[in-house]
Amino acid sequence: MTGTALDTPPIPEWEALAIAEGRHAEPFAVLGPRDFAGKTWITAFDPWADTLCAVIDGVEHPLPRLHGPLFCGPVPTTRDYRLKGVASDGSEWTQDDAYRFGPVLSDLDEYLLGEGTHLRLWEALGAHVMEHEGAQGTHFAVWAPNARRVSVIGDFNHWDGRRHVMRKRGGTGVWEIFVPGIGDGTAYKYEVVDRHGQPLPQKADPVGFGAEHPPATASVVRDISGYGWTDDAWMETRAARNRRDAPISVYEVHLGSWKRIWDQGGRPLSYKEAAEDLVGYAKDMGFTHLELMPVSEFPFDGSWGYQPVGLYAPTIRFGPPHEFRDLVEAAHQAGLGVLIDWVPGHFPTDPHGLGRFDGTALYEHEDPREGFHHDWNTLIFNYGRREVANYLVANALYWLEEYHVDGLRVDAVASMLYRDYSRPHDQWVPNVHGGRENLEAIAFMQRMNTEVYGRCEGVMTVAEESTAFPGVSAPVDGGGLGFGYKWNMGWMNDTLDYISREPIHRKYHHHQVTNTLSWAFTENFILPISHDEVVHGKGSMWEKMPGDDWEKSANLRAYFGYMWGHPGKKLLFQGVEFGQPSEWNHDAQVDWDAAHRAPHSGLQALVRDLNHLYRDTPALHVKDCEPDGFGWIDASNADQSVLAFCRYGNEGDAPVLVVCNFTPIERTSHRIGVPQGGTWTEILNTDSSAYGGGDRGNMGAAEAEEVAAHGQGHSLNLTLPPLSTLMFSPR
Repeated sequence: MTGTALDTPPIPEWEALAIAEGRHAEPFAVLGPRDFAGKTWITAFDPWADTLCAVIDGVEHPLPRLHGPLFCGPVPTTRDYRLKGVASDGSEWTQDDAYRFGPVLSDLDEYLLGEGTHLRLWEALGAHVMEHEGAQGTHFAVWAPNARRVSVIGDFNHWDGRRHVMRKRGGTGVWEIFVPGIGDGTAYKYEVVDRHGQPLPQKADPVGFGAEHPPATASVVRDISGYGWTDDAWMETRAARNRRDAPISVYEVHLGSWKRIWDQGGRPLSYKEAAEDLVGYAKDMGFTHLELMPVSEFPFDGSWGYQPVGLYAPTIRFGPPHEFRDLVEAAHQAGLGVLIDWVPGHFPTDPHGLGRFDGTALYEHEDPREGFHHDWNTLIFNYGRREVANYLVANALYWLEEYHVDGLRVDAVASMLYRDYSRPHDQWVPNVHGGRENLEAIAFMQRMNTEVYGRCEGVMTVAEESTAFPGVSAPVDGGGLGFGYKWNMGWMNDTLDYISREPIHRKYHHHQVTNTLSWAFTENFILPISHDEVVHGKGSMWEKMPGDDWEKSANLRAYFGYMWGHPGKKLLFQGVEFGQPSEWNHDAQVDWDAAHRAPHSGLQALVRDLNHLYRDTPALHVKDCEPDGFGWIDASNADQSVLAFCRYGNEGDAPVLVVCNFTPIERTSHRIGVPQGGTWTEILNTDSSAYGGGDRGNMGAAEAEEVAAHGQGHSLNLTLPPLSTLMFSPR
């Protein structure tokens, strides 16, 4: 080394070389200010500088070259100094020295991170614009316990991983650094060197709040603080709107294809535009909730968001984070709840993502029999690792607390529950008891639901779960998974198979529209006609229907009437509400031209009226999840493909009779038993001309006669239009 122990701090040449080559794991022990031999010294690294000085109160203090690009010199004080470099070509630059700042994370942060109980993880990790020790800048923190070195890189340091090597915090495996002078909008990544000294592909921030527009892959600093929410009135009432006895009718939307601006290159609506157009449409249609397909950042449009890389970043495709909040707030002002699809089940193998983040299987399993989905070519989270479970639970809370979303619909729950999900018999690892259940995933979901319902008043969680796993929507303290609701996939599969058949064959499959009641109250169900039913060659709902256009329309109208009468909350995917003729295409938009012409406009009018009827009629919703809210009148008329049932509300609520005729035959003088006498008003007729039907029916009402039928003391003598659903309620 040059100098002596009396005139320069003792920095061996090998240590200087390690810093210059980016091999030094603890540069904070060398760089920055420190006292030595009664003087204050600054040691700095700048590979681009020919000369370097510290600027303090406008005075330049030269820092002589020590070893290679390492400079060191005495200064009178280290108060607010900056580094001024001059290159050999005469170019100059002045910048703050990140190594003069102390750590930001507290001992409590470190303790909670290590314990896996930091439920506000996003406040510790990620990139935070802040003032620290009198300077404005951004604090970066990332978990990489098996890395030898982690650096934050970006344009601010020429993407040079030697420049901002981070400080490792104890045994937690968290690295942090405060970089002065950079803020909102700065693109960055992490350069990670594994335990063997090998550099990994540059990584996006697992807790980054923003990202570049794909196909670019860097994270982007986003200041998510300071949004002025004005939805207090909504937040105070949403618990009542999400309860089991509330009318819940969900409009599922893919933001990228709901509507496009064709005179601007066919771009999708922004969050702010959707706050007007989408929210206004959903409100007019009478839906109670919007459900957005995944909005967390994802690299490939064709995944629709179900292969996320940035779980903490609202996708930039439609705008920055505050504008996503604008969409949520607009929905709340319009009386609409907002659910988002949440994907904690798997993540893609993109090199900038979570896979082998620090050179080891950090977020995923090492064994591909536990950690790889062959169906989707994705990696599976290691739910048994406390830091990973904490990462996901905190992410659920993040969306609910930071963005005021009203619920999470959890994707692919079945794939999480079972270790042998879609695997050959020799390609999975049994649990500790030798069984197929993923005990760690079950514990994670129970913890997630416990924390979400315990900390975020009035929200809901919804499971997309396609098996008969018990207690999905049962409380955790009773052994359940703790979800608020579960999609009724059995109802969807059976009834779609039934309604897709030619009417002449339906009598042989009558059980498909009646047996659904045998399990209708085993969970808190939502009846879903989702995006999965109108894509990948399955055809649109319109295309599924047999017959000509009139029959297709009538079939769909009768089916929707049956669906809104059936116990369970409701969900329709975009375009289904008016019978979009073509299959969903994520690169296009909803076929709004079809929505404006008959017969599709009539179907749209029916769904609008069904939503309002459902909301305004207690018997149709207050006991959606209670067996005493339903009673069969006639479930056995398979030959005529007719079924009838009653829906009941609380004491004092008028019941509703639902009668379905799933054949194209008009049935006159058809007697249906009812539980009481008097006049029964026809509150819905899907054959109304307003919906594109033939206006056949009962002139608006029917009088109950004291003629016993179907085990009831009274009955109605009805006309059942072809392919129709009728609803009646006593005056």
